[in-house]
Amino acid sequence: MTGKRFLQPALLALMLAVLAGCATVGRDFPTHNVDQIRIGETTRADIQAMFGEPWRTGVEDGQRTWTYGRYRWSAFGEAQTTDLVVRFNDDGTVASYVFNTTE
Repeated sequence: MTGKRFLQPALLALMLAVLAGCATVGRDFPTHNVDQIRIGETTRADIQAMFGEPWRTGVEDGQRTWTYGRYRWSAFGEAQTTDLVVRFNDDGTVASYVFNTTE
């Protein structure tokens, strides 16, 4: 019986910890210089110097794409998300970008 009395509170504590927890995906990146990005002028090297290594890389509609992002969710509270998606021309300059944040 002693083991059962210990197990029930331990399970309850574990369930509460899971419910109260939060999840974070991605990593922080500096956002203060997003307004310095210039379409057709800013290069991949410039973007890397401003924001560091991208969190994800890929290809969208034939264009190399870099994503910087941090997404934090909590069971109790609002999500906090920030992301920057940069698409590059074949010459390595920025073709377009999108910046979004909930902060």
